[in-house]
Amino acid sequence: MEQETMFKEIMNAFKLHSEHIGQKFDKRFDEMDKPFDKLETKIDGIRLDLTEPQKTINFLLRKVTDHDEKLLELSQQQK
Repeated sequence: MEQETMFKEIMNAFKLHSEHIGQKFDKRFDEMDKPFDKLETKIDGIRLDLTEPQKTINFLLRKVTDHDEKLLELSQQQK
């Protein structure tokens, strides 16, 4: 009977220790989430900053393509 009691006490100690370690990990993960949230916000801002120039570049590329097509038409008409 004494062995069974010792076994239960050891198992209880392991359980308490694992809960204690789990709480420490939870606190550390919470601390790590904050910098990642800030980084994500910063990256989202950069993406927004890049969207407008990309639209401008796409517009200019379409214009260049249109002008190239017109120049090609004009050069073919002169032949």
